[in-house]
Amino acid sequence: QVQLVESGGGLVQPGGSLKLSCAASRSIDNIRTMAWYRQAPGKQRELVAMIGSGGTTTYEDSVKGRFTISRDNAKNTVYLQMNSLKPEDTAVYYCNVVVQISGSLYGRNYWGQGTQVTVSS
Repeated sequence: QVQLVESGGGLVQPGGSLKLSCAASRSIDNIRTMAWYRQAPGKQRELVAMIGSGGTTTYEDSVKGRFTISRDNAKNTVYLQMNSLKPEDTAVYYCNVVVQISGSLYGRNYWGQGTQVTVSS
C-alpha cells in the first residue's frame, strides 16, 4: 500500500502564494502521471495540473501561468506552486498518482487526504 501525505495548505490573501507538497510513503514504480485535483463546495472534483512520466505538464485553463506542478523523484514528492491566488482557487486540493499496470489500459489510482486552500481577504 502507498499513502500520499499532503501539506502546505492554508489561508492566504488574494494575490498571495502557497506551495503544496505531496509525499509518498515509499517509492512507487511505474508511475504514469502525478497530478493535483481540487474540489470546491458544490462542485465536481476537477483536474488542476498534471505531470506525465516524461515530464510534460498540463494545466486547467484558469490556472495557466499561475500554477506550476513539479516533482522530485528522489524524494517521492510532487509539488504545486500556486501564485497570484484568487478567491475562486479556494478548494480542497488532492494529489493523485496513477501507476501503470502491466498489460492493462487502466492504472491504479492513489489519492492524498486533501488539504484546504482558502483565498480570502
